[in-house]
Amino acid sequence: MPNALALAIRVAVVAVALWVSTLLVDGIELGAGTNSVRLGTLVVVAIIFGLVNAVLKPLIKIVGCPLYILTLGLISLVVNALLFMLVGVIAEGVGLPFTVTGFWAAFWGAIVVGVVGFLLHLVIPDRLDRR
Repeated sequence: MPNALALAIRVAVVAVALWVSTLLVDGIELGAGTNSVRLGTLVVVAIIFGLVNAVLKPLIKIVGCPLYILTLGLISLVVNALLFMLVGVIAEGVGLPFTVTGFWAAFWGAIVVGVVGFLLHLVIPDRLDRR
């Protein structure tokens, strides 16, 4: 059961971070609707975000290892932006009202999600969020 709680907390943290990115970054939009529809959309997009990062990011790091070394890790900003764009495409593809328009919106959105997620994980006690 603690693993389920930790997973739920991680999804909630990403959902909040995605919500903050919709507020701060032009080009990242959460469609209109009731608050419960918007919350449900954020939760599903957070799950998609987690799956994309869990599956594709390690593969990209392995394949692109020379680029990570050559650019001293700065390529990770581009990779994160492209993965964020992919999350937007997948969300739109399954009919969710979450859109990411353009590379720069995805770039800044990925940074906002990363920073907000980091800050929220600082606040959450380690006993609840077992990573």
